[in-house]
Amino acid sequence: MNFFSDDSTADGVRRRGFLVDDVPGVLWTTPTPVPGAPLILSGHGGGLHKEAPGLVARAHRFVLDLGYTVAAIDAPGHGDRPRSARDQQWVDALLGARDRGEPLDPVIAEYNGSLAERSVPEWRATLDALQQLDELGAGPVGYTGMTLASAIGIPLAAAEPRIRAASFGGIGAHRFMLEAAREVAIPLEFLFPLDDPEITRASQLELFDAFASTEKVLLGFPGSHFRVPADRLDTRLFPRTFG
Repeated sequence: MNFFSDDSTADGVRRRGFLVDDVPGVLWTTPTPVPGAPLILSGHGGGLHKEAPGLVARAHRFVLDLGYTVAAIDAPGHGDRPRSARDQQWVDALLGARDRGEPLDPVIAEYNGSLAERSVPEWRATLDALQQLDELGAGPVGYTGMTLASAIGIPLAAAEPRIRAASFGGIGAHRFMLEAAREVAIPLEFLFPLDDPEITRASQLELFDAFASTEKVLLGFPGSHFRVPADRLDTRLFPRTFG
């Protein structure tokens, strides 16, 4: 099976672009991947893309420090995927509400709910395709990502039994996520910006409490979801879970 569009190696990390059902993605591995190594699905934030600098830096740490494989795809209307007219309306409404100092939750809940509904099947198809590669195999799978990546990742973790651990955060308790969180019982971390002007502490705690997981950790940090301290991203969750 060969669906890679490009292939390059630099600084000990091999990067390959791929396409699954017209959804573009990137795979980062060691130069010679080890079949069965943990695979981390890495989501990007709203308005970003599969190769946002922070996402790439974290992928490199997983590869270089742990020998993991990392995959990322563009959400609908992000990165290399054109934005639909309806998505543009949501984006305009979101930016307008932010400029006027109005609550963002009504727009975010509707927009993110639509993105999650579309993205969950895409992530599952991507996982299917990657695990069919002999060089990767069907090793343990984790998911990581904040804000939009959590809005997508929480329903994905609820629907996908292959995901065995996850790191979420920077998102409030919208109804569709509360419903999904109640179906998530895997080990998880939740990154919690303590002073976010757009996401209340109460809303984040409501979502954290909704997870059915018996092993879950709340990691608070000062400031907003726009600036996450780098040390918070050096998680020990996956090595502890995957062994």
